[in-house]
Amino acid sequence: MKPQPRYWFPAKRYGWGWGPPVTWQGWVVVVVWFAALIAIAPRFLPTRPVAFGVCTIGMCLVLTVICYLTGEPPRWRGKE
Repeated sequence: MKPQPRYWFPAKRYGWGWGPPVTWQGWVVVVVWFAALIAIAPRFLPTRPVAFGVCTIGMCLVLTVICYLTGEPPRWRGKE
């Protein structure tokens, strides 16, 4: 019998996407992401809000890729 993969991020119960992490690795990713966001904020805000927005979008894309690679396969989940 093939062992079940251990996902860092489970699929949401309703809708599309992932829920909060269920492993320590997932929590490390989330904490590092928030720490990076807090670290770049004083560097770019309030003088360069567009640069802050671009960095934030890039960080969100990286987080989405990490969730896609380490989380449950995404699919739409409706009320059934």
